[in-house]
Amino acid sequence: MKIALLPGDGIGPEIMAEAEKIIDFFVREGEHIETETALVGGAAVDQFDDPLPDTTLQLCLAADAVLFGSIGGPQYDTLPRPKRPERGLLRLRKAMDLFANLRPARVYEALADSSTLKKEVVAGLDIMIVRELTGDIYFGEPRGIHINDQGLRCGVNTMTYDENEIKRVAHWGFQAAQKRHGSLCSVDKMNVLETTQLWRDVVIEVSRDYPDVKLTHMLVDNAAMQLIRNPQQFDVIVTGNLFGDILSDEASMLTGSIGLLPSASLNQSGQGLFEPIHGSAPDIAGRGIANPLAQILSLAMMFRYSLKRIDLADRIESAVEKVINQGIRTQDIVRPGESAVSTSAMGDAVLSALA
Repeated sequence: MKIALLPGDGIGPEIMAEAEKIIDFFVREGEHIETETALVGGAAVDQFDDPLPDTTLQLCLAADAVLFGSIGGPQYDTLPRPKRPERGLLRLRKAMDLFANLRPARVYEALADSSTLKKEVVAGLDIMIVRELTGDIYFGEPRGIHINDQGLRCGVNTMTYDENEIKRVAHWGFQAAQKRHGSLCSVDKMNVLETTQLWRDVVIEVSRDYPDVKLTHMLVDNAAMQLIRNPQQFDVIVTGNLFGDILSDEASMLTGSIGLLPSASLNQSGQGLFEPIHGSAPDIAGRGIANPLAQILSLAMMFRYSLKRIDLADRIESAVEKVINQGIRTQDIVRPGESAVSTSAMGDAVLSALA
């Protein structure tokens, strides 16, 4: 198993170090795992003036899977847009053709009262959001800022999908629903956007291949409301890049902390990039208080989806749940009167539970 490690910026190196402890543990058990670390994002800009150096890209293309930390920071916000850290990640997703983004949002019983919503609303919640990742308004052309005919600055971004882009991510959504509870909600804005009218039409066509899955449709504004009002109605949600970006972050807060949630971005062959859904958190970087569980759970998703080692994925996820049930908490999920542990202490606790 060849894994490319891209710690990135901010808290990325801190939380990646805790995931590496898990990898090293499996190596000591006799698993054949190779890792190689490379720069990406702001760290790569600082050294190479490029958020995705060719050496990093080639390493990722040759690896079985990529474990990604986080990128970005306020010091990079004034750079030309092609050199900003986030552009490196977008380029990497495009180069690897990572079109299917899987974002689970699960509420652990021991943390049900950590959510800002009432416990009875979120207890037992388990949602999978399947987000299309290489199309939509983030990649559509034309784009940019120009001066229009009236001499005014005008910003342009283009939302575009073709039917094949929709079909392949729809298949991922239906297949995820088959492995869970058999229900798929497709989210669009077909009442005003022709692009998403096509989305709905194609999803309905694909549904004929999955008669065992119950398909429903919901407009994105209603979906955002329903995630707060009654999130347990959802099993799997499939949607486009823009809507999926927003809804998955909203769903993450149902769990109590964005520091708990992993993600997988996969291509047609199953090669993938696995990362926490949170950002680089520059305000807490270097303080040793970041929650590493999303990074560790991203490692579990890597073993499950790309490396096909479900046994190792199950062991990691069970160890994380055991640690949470033991009441071990980092600062983001600590309750009043409890003591928070450091980033490394949380990693050590998961390692101990794993052993």
